[in-house]
Amino acid sequence: MTSRGSIEAAKSESLAALPLRIAGNLLRWCGALARAPRQRLRRPPARATVVVLAVLVVIIASMFFLDTAASEWARGLPRSFKDVFEVITDFGRSAVFLVPLGALLLLVAALSSAALPRLARGALAVLAARFGFLFLAIGAPSLFATVIKRLIGRARPYVGGPDNPFLYHPFVWRSEYAAMPSGHATTAAAAAMAIGAVWPRIRPLLWLYALIIMFSRIVVGAHHPSDVIAGALVGALGAMMVRRAFAARRLLFSASDLKPYPWPSRRRLKAGARVIVRRGAAR
Repeated sequence: MTSRGSIEAAKSESLAALPLRIAGNLLRWCGALARAPRQRLRRPPARATVVVLAVLVVIIASMFFLDTAASEWARGLPRSFKDVFEVITDFGRSAVFLVPLGALLLLVAALSSAALPRLARGALAVLAARFGFLFLAIGAPSLFATVIKRLIGRARPYVGGPDNPFLYHPFVWRSEYAAMPSGHATTAAAAAMAIGAVWPRIRPLLWLYALIIMFSRIVVGAHHPSDVIAGALVGALGAMMVRRAFAARRLLFSASDLKPYPWPSRRRLKAGARVIVRRGAAR
């Protein structure tokens, strides 16, 4: 076999092994999260429970005193104003985060190999932990909201005639009876909580984004305020639970204060990237 033929055969063999390497790395990362916690975390502070109870009270109060008025206000808004928020609200879809995060996870899984030097493997492990956390912390609450809202069966504004915040048809699994909690609000709050946990400096911008998405759901007439508040609660709590699960296994976050471990230095990341690029070019 010629030298060129050997190279082509090696490339074909490498490509054939790629799906197995990706699957193996994904299973290994899932196994790291499925293992028993390495450290017991402190209980959440009592004020966290108070905040959750207070939000539940606000949700119930909104159903009695705010929801109908908000729906009537939104219905009277100019069409041009609503059109702007029809565009904005699409940025609250879970796919906005999960598709790129999933693609990045697959890329890291494809690049990770036991044959790489320790420095390169460490850099990829850091990226896998961060992308994996963000995917789960956003995806898990969003999936929960998608299922539970159809079991609750709360009607969206003006379904079946005049607005009725107390109209429910549980278990019907129809979009018009899938208002609480708001899926967009869940995703936006989970994203703000999760990304803010990894990059605390941009947390104010993330919550501004989340509030705009929540407001947009009321403006376009898709949800009552109580739906949006409930979604924010589900998203924030879900992301916090995933964060604690990672911290208990010493993945990404410190178990003592839930702060993220520092990123590797730029020098280490660049060195690892150069090794990966050289290996890819040599294949």
